[in-house]
Amino acid sequence: MNILCSNKKAAFRYTLVKKIEAGIALEGWEVKSIKAGHGQISESYVSIINHEIFLINAHLKILPMYTNSDNLNPTRKRKLLLSKKEIQQITNEVKINGLTIIPTKIYTKKSLIKIEIAVGKGKKLVDKRHDIKTKEWNRKKQRLIKSNSSS
Repeated sequence: MNILCSNKKAAFRYTLVKKIEAGIALEGWEVKSIKAGHGQISESYVSIINHEIFLINAHLKILPMYTNSDNLNPTRKRKLLLSKKEIQQITNEVKINGLTIIPTKIYTKKSLIKIEIAVGKGKKLVDKRHDIKTKEWNRKKQRLIKSNSSS
């Protein structure tokens, strides 16, 4: 699995409940752009429209080699490929529990481009502060252990 782009803020902003792997419908220039490392999903989100799931606002840079770049849209809606059963499960979780669908990373798997989406609940400011405190404490603890073992 080769990670092409990731959403690092997803785990900080949301409590991720369930992760799902999906295919993504892309055009040729989009595949080249993602494989070149020009994809960005940090400001994107996933939405359910007419019993289909779409990735919205993911930015893929248009490479300079394309002459018809005026007709290409770097932030178009991209359909996510899931089974009907998976779509129904996600739809129910969003409607019943009030959860959100977040894209977490895009990667290659057996020469196919896949996206990992997560169903999660938004964190409150207190939860975010608690996460920061625990991270800082773990770093400090590792430094202390490292300095004690080297002495």
